[in-house]
Amino acid sequence: MSQTILAELEILKQEVLACRRCRLRDGCQQVVFGEGRPGRLVIGEGPGAEEDRQGRPFVGAAGQLLDKILASGGFDRQVNAYIANVVKCRPPSNRVPTAQECATCLRHLEAQIKILKPKIVLLLGATALQAVLKTPQGITRLRGKWQERDGIYYMPTFHPAALLRDPRRKIDVWHDIQLLVAKYREVVDPNHTSPFC
Repeated sequence: MSQTILAELEILKQEVLACRRCRLRDGCQQVVFGEGRPGRLVIGEGPGAEEDRQGRPFVGAAGQLLDKILASGGFDRQVNAYIANVVKCRPPSNRVPTAQECATCLRHLEAQIKILKPKIVLLLGATALQAVLKTPQGITRLRGKWQERDGIYYMPTFHPAALLRDPRRKIDVWHDIQLLVAKYREVVDPNHTSPFC
């Protein structure tokens, strides 16, 4: 990651850490800004209890599954994937963030996107899909279908937490990861290797 990108992310992080634009900050332990390396952006809903405790995105059970999903396509958050959420603070009792909370925090995510300049974004679940693409359509209808906006390719897929609740959906996500790898080779790195695709 270039020094310019690192510096811009650090400035944004300090802004996000100081943010009090909604009530979510009052009820969480810490802000979960995001982490990883440029290459592909992965966007989830918001931090859970373990993420709130550690201050890192996707470190609980869903995060462990996400790491396995990414690895199946040859991706790693320390090498070629940056992981962030729509909201940066944990909603109470891990509830789904409200539309107003998402709208309030979306400016931070949009700033991350502007800094990272991803060519490909993986949207995990309905909240990420609807907040980022500003669509009323649900994840079941759009998952596995590329959505292109302003030169960025978005792939909506099921959130790892949904896979923990219903393992039958793993086959759908596997299909989506294969599409993701093919697109990554097309627009980012033609020499990208993965263990299964």
